[in-house]
Amino acid sequence: MTDKQRKLIEKAKRSAVAAEMLMRANDTDFAVSRAYYAMFYTAEALLLEKGLTFSKHSAVVASFGQHFAATGEVPAEYHRYLMDAQEDRNASDYLTEDRIPMERSQEHIARARMFIAAIERMLLQRS
Repeated sequence: MTDKQRKLIEKAKRSAVAAEMLMRANDTDFAVSRAYYAMFYTAEALLLEKGLTFSKHSAVVASFGQHFAATGEVPAEYHRYLMDAQEDRNASDYLTEDRIPMERSQEHIARARMFIAAIERMLLQRS
């Protein structure tokens, strides 16, 4: 694992901890956002393995699916987790009508934890 990948994984872990803290404060919208970013940073770390970097979130999500989920290197559901979190993060950050339900936020946090653990394991095994 490169230094930059390690730093992204550490940032992802901090983001997951922040999501849990926000959840405990009943701030489900911002908890979802942090859970998404935990997965986003992790996806960026894995994409670095192929020398890929992007300036748009949508490009990171699409590339993760193309280079890792579609090839079977990571379970396809991880791409779905990232896409679902991105969708709910966009809603929670930009819409004001409804809040993300607590159960949905908890699900995103649990998925983020699994996502980080699996990708970190992959990166460590490959280094």
